[in-house]
Amino acid sequence: MSSHPRSRSSRMLTHLVLIVLAVIVLVPYAWLIVASLKTKEDFFSGMFFPPGDGFLGVAWSSLTLDNYTNLIEKGFGRAAINSVFYASASAIFATFICAATGYALAKSKFRGRTLMTLVVLGSLIVPPTLLIAPSYELLFDLGLLDSVWGLLLPTFAPAFGVFLFRQAVQQSVPDELIEAARIDGCSESGIFMVIVLPLIRPMIGAFLLITFLGMWNNFISPQIVLQTASKQPLSVAIAQLRGVYKTDYGLLMAATVVSVTPVAVLFLVLQKQFISGLTSGAVKG
Repeated sequence: MSSHPRSRSSRMLTHLVLIVLAVIVLVPYAWLIVASLKTKEDFFSGMFFPPGDGFLGVAWSSLTLDNYTNLIEKGFGRAAINSVFYASASAIFATFICAATGYALAKSKFRGRTLMTLVVLGSLIVPPTLLIAPSYELLFDLGLLDSVWGLLLPTFAPAFGVFLFRQAVQQSVPDELIEAARIDGCSESGIFMVIVLPLIRPMIGAFLLITFLGMWNNFISPQIVLQTASKQPLSVAIAQLRGVYKTDYGLLMAATVVSVTPVAVLFLVLQKQFISGLTSGAVKG
């Protein structure tokens, strides 16, 4: 009986701490949204809302959607479509290829499997910046510069994803289940599609989100591979809004809101799979 009030106070304290932390996390996003609705003249007039004679001392009439309208006029719709396509294609193909390769390294017995695993592990320690020059030369030799394939192909089989799915398959897919499927006459592709993929679904969701976010925020590779302005993604288009002598910060904040929103929605949709995928190897069951 005496522990009940104590546990209730403990829960209340936990909820209070979580509320405070949630406010700390959400305040920058609230500021970003409000800043995207400000005009160029009102941007530095107040920390959040522009001061005025309206309710709560705010000039509500000064808030406008003109920044978002200007983004459409500047062709940001095309850049947003490019980013969605690049990130989605990269995430889908990389997830499927890495899952298939990880399954082969984990469960298939073939000559050179150990050597290939060591090559994958060795690739993880190579800094990506060291690969910029050789990757550019290879794409030039293949005639893939300034093309969508030149940007996407290097992202389809990252060593990190291969190793991640290898570990996930080893921990989540029993050998007995695969052997039983083979005895029943199931093909290797059927085993992978029907048995393996459902068992590693949390890792698939986590890797989809990680890959999508990485390609969505990719800033260097598009500028190296793509020369045509209409092919550039949203990350590059936002950077080009900063002028040499002046910057329209309201327009820049509106572009940032457009860039952040799809990623936030995707995380909300895949958050359970993301957390399960990251913690799947923490407890051995």
